[in-house]
Amino acid sequence: MFIDSHCHLNYLQGPDEVLERARSAGVSTCLCISVEQKRIGEVLALAERHNDVWASVGVHPDAAAESVDWIEAHLSHERVLAVGETGLDYLHDITEVAKLRQQESFDFQLQLAEKHNLPIIVHTRNAQTDTLALMQKYPEVEGVLHCFTESWDMAEQALKMGYYISISGIVTFKNAENVREVARRVPIERLLIETDAPWLAPVPNRGKDNEPAFVADTAKYLAELRGISLEELAARTSANFNSLFKPR
Repeated sequence: MFIDSHCHLNYLQGPDEVLERARSAGVSTCLCISVEQKRIGEVLALAERHNDVWASVGVHPDAAAESVDWIEAHLSHERVLAVGETGLDYLHDITEVAKLRQQESFDFQLQLAEKHNLPIIVHTRNAQTDTLALMQKYPEVEGVLHCFTESWDMAEQALKMGYYISISGIVTFKNAENVREVARRVPIERLLIETDAPWLAPVPNRGKDNEPAFVADTAKYLAELRGISLEELAARTSANFNSLFKPR
């Protein structure tokens, strides 16, 4: 059985039907990720309605200008397993003021993760130095660098801090050799898999809306890339998810 460690079910058409297809594909669990306050109700409702769906609570770096004061009130919800998705995204040409807002939002959410003893879900693009520096401020916090597309150097530093690395369908893309390098080298005990649905559908589903069922395709590709059986990859990544997020 597979676990989709990062998806946005509330952005998909017909999430209940999507989940049925996921179960048929061997997906036992989905973590539905929050990115903004206005849609947290949708995220929590899905987790409340389905025993195999859990939730996170956080503000994405693209929404860093919005308040983060609302997050803490939801962290005691029985279906919430993590803080995030938060982090830093400097991929596009953003101002220093915008970078500072992202850093402040990320720092605040790291504080919440530490205070509530919850893992954090980190989004990072083109922001290696600042992302790692903020993570290093909170050595007691565990978490995952999700949908990882950065360098092996960054992955290695995060691993030394006890973080996990999550690989998405990007690993199947023709021009993603850097992701394949990381996917080969991450210790199996620190590896997670995800879809980031509805975006980034893996081969052979490119061009479609991504959905949790497609995590099976990413898993098959990763197993071949690493030279292990699909059963081992599924078992180890599922155990890693349970170790990090501790679903109750």
